Amino acid sequence: MSIKQSIARPVAIVSAAVLLALAAGCSKPADQSNASTSPVTTAQTTSAPQGKTASKLGDLSAFRSIAIDVAAIVDKGDLPAGKTRIKDLEVSWDSAEAGLKPRAADDWHVLDKAIDKALSALRADTPNQADCKAAMRALLKAFDTLEGKA
Repeated sequence: MSIKQSIARPVAIVSAAVLLALAAGCSKPADQSNASTSPVTTAQTTSAPQGKTASKLGDLSAFRSIAIDVAAIVDKGDLPAGKTRIKDLEVSWDSAEAGLKPRAADDWHVLDKAIDKALSALRADTPNQADCKAAMRALLKAFDTLEGKA
């Protein structure tokens, strides 16, 4: 019975992340026709809730949440668990690609490269905690930059 429970939890987490990613990736911004032709004004920026400024890609909070989890695991020094958790990010990011990439291909590539670097650091033959921490910091910075927080 414990094997089923140990498998069910990660499957449920991945399923929830994929559903969130699909929901975020399949929705289109209301002002999509104006988004590429007009810059964001100060009034538009301040009308968004504080801390929730969306990127051109849309809501990245589900992906960022997984990255925060991975960073916390890496900070604790549990690199095998970090490697396992970052797989959730990879799966949800790849599942949402079709909905996200057309919105802002350049931004998508920036974040995709940061995710790939974090994956590589955690999947190295002998992962190094310092390299993994640096990759996760860079990934979180990429999220913050795209969301206008950095």
